[in-house]
Amino acid sequence: MPSSSRARALAEVQKTQRAKERRSRLLVVGGVSLLVLAIVATVGVTIWRDTSSRPTLDAVKSYDDVSANHVTTPVTYAQTPPVGGDHNPVWLNCGVYPQPVPNELAVHSLEHGAVWVTYRSDLPAAQVQTLVDRVPDTYMVVSPVDGLRAPVVASAWGKQLDLTGVDDARLDEFVREYRQGPQTPEPGAACTGGSDGTLPQTGAGDQPTS
Repeated sequence: MPSSSRARALAEVQKTQRAKERRSRLLVVGGVSLLVLAIVATVGVTIWRDTSSRPTLDAVKSYDDVSANHVTTPVTYAQTPPVGGDHNPVWLNCGVYPQPVPNELAVHSLEHGAVWVTYRSDLPAAQVQTLVDRVPDTYMVVSPVDGLRAPVVASAWGKQLDLTGVDDARLDEFVREYRQGPQTPEPGAACTGGSDGTLPQTGAGDQPTS
């Protein structure tokens, strides 16, 4: 075969090979792109389902311009339980309390970013335990309140939500949204090292005051 014919044949083979390689690359790129799109779509659907299935917090009541003075005298609050206002210089240690706690101490804990979950004093012990098991271990106060209007009430600084019971799915959302939330006057301040539920004596000089 003349050299020119061999050259043309070789060029044709090389052209065909390059075309095959381009098609292969396109198939690989297309397959990867489809895989990425499928992953993105799956993640998007999962996020949408998670978001759409979350209970709404539309029923949360908001209270603005709440005072935050330190006082050593009893305080009459506009809400029961209170969501803020003047409070004792000592905060309530976060935790679970089997008896009602002084409002003036609990409000100080709200100022530090805690969520205060209160329940009716006659709530069965098994339901109380269910409630305790649901909440996080930090920046939470759980205590009974005599004559509470709802079975369970969740409170944060300037925020409050009446719940239908210990299984109300909105409790988790409330805690997620408002524990150390943007409405907190002193986020990250201590929730330990204060009082275990007893109001300090007026004039005590060795109590925390921040």
